[in-house]
Amino acid sequence: MADALPVLAVFVPFVGGILQFLAGRRWLLVLPLSTSIATVLVTAALIGVFARHGVPEHSLGGWEVPLGIQLRMDGLAAVMLLLTTTVGAMVSVYALAYYRQQTKKAHHFWALWLLLWGSLNALFLSGDLFNIYVTLELVSLAAIPLLLLAGPGKTVDAALRYLHYALFGSLIYLAGVALVYGLAGSLDLALVQPALAEGGFTASAAAACLILGILIKAAILPFHVWLPDAHGNAPAAVSALLSALVVKAAVYLLLRLWTGPLAGLPSEAVAQLLGVLGATAIILGSVLAFRQQRLKLVVAYSTVAQLGYMLLFFPLAVTQAWQGAVYHGLAHGVAKAALFLAAGNVLLYVGHDRLTELRGLDRPLSLSLMAFALAGVSIMGLPPSGGFVAKWLLLSAALETGQWWWAAVLLSGGLLAAGYIFRVLRYAFLHSPGPAIDRPGPVPSVFLAWSAMVLALLSLALGFTAAPILDLLGDLPGAPA
Repeated sequence: MADALPVLAVFVPFVGGILQFLAGRRWLLVLPLSTSIATVLVTAALIGVFARHGVPEHSLGGWEVPLGIQLRMDGLAAVMLLLTTTVGAMVSVYALAYYRQQTKKAHHFWALWLLLWGSLNALFLSGDLFNIYVTLELVSLAAIPLLLLAGPGKTVDAALRYLHYALFGSLIYLAGVALVYGLAGSLDLALVQPALAEGGFTASAAAACLILGILIKAAILPFHVWLPDAHGNAPAAVSALLSALVVKAAVYLLLRLWTGPLAGLPSEAVAQLLGVLGATAIILGSVLAFRQQRLKLVVAYSTVAQLGYMLLFFPLAVTQAWQGAVYHGLAHGVAKAALFLAAGNVLLYVGHDRLTELRGLDRPLSLSLMAFALAGVSIMGLPPSGGFVAKWLLLSAALETGQWWWAAVLLSGGLLAAGYIFRVLRYAFLHSPGPAIDRPGPVPSVFLAWSAMVLALLSLALGFTAAPILDLLGDLPGAPA
């Protein structure tokens, strides 16, 4: 039974999404709810089996590599599955309430979200480069239509821009896959490493294509231009999924390849360049977030900045940096989903998210604003949050390796994050004379408010649960014991 868990983690949401698509507007409560619960239970069981017994593997159809498709579980995959399950469960609760009266949009949302969930799980468990490519494409094909649920307008332009960047990144990545196959005669992550380790022009070109394609799909600055409009104009539940999970999946892949088949191939200069890209994203993304006049755009540009922290692993390249980067991905995903859901509640109540007109919301939206503030604690990297643990590990790695300039970037990023988080709260809690809310909508339901609050509380709880999660992740692959 344990051997089947990786397959079930992929196929349960896939089957649920296909059934929802075929069922139309029928079973809009039963089918999504049952599929979401089943996926959470299967994934939790898979993580539990891995924690107790080691690496579960499954070869689809009984075909072994290099001919077959193998699903593999390790510490990095376990943490990403934990993130996807946690955020997916709470976003599903939010969506059940958010789309309760919108049956047509609900039908499309659930079909696409469940397909996206299955694609993400498949990506994290895939053991070869081509299946990773296929799952990356499935992630994009499910995520882009989700943007259009907001209706015509800016989301159409944002979706098209996202599509163009996603396709461009995929083509470059696929070129890298082709070069790897020509060099190694296989695409299995474990089998191609010896061939790539020999170096040469082909190996370097393959690595360059793989890394560049992933950077584009991850919206790492300067390839970020599609992200703010896409995340800032999508429905709240979709924005949470895109920011917490979709772009994080591409960064996961970069970490996977760097510590696996590409281990030792890219030069120190490439590692430092990735660090510079990360530092630039942290500083520039934070400054742009501070300058935005719309709440959701503040949160969207914050994602550009926060992704940069994960890139600081590459120049540091020690176990503390590895654990800090991955833990930051987890902490940021949970906190950012809370921020977007809270922002969605503001938009639902006020009808817009213009910061200068969000006055006196502390009374009608006290729970949502509290969730925003608590999640902001993790984004700033303050104790006792998960963001603090992640940034502390990265800071320790920077000092341990003598690269103090990355420590300066970490501290500057935290201060800038405090600036844009407190700027939002200042407007929301302001009661001085100014533009008032003309016709506020209904106060968001308890499910909408508590979905954001639970994620915000979890972002703080990650400050206390770091030890077992980091044990699950393990040390940097290939590092001395």
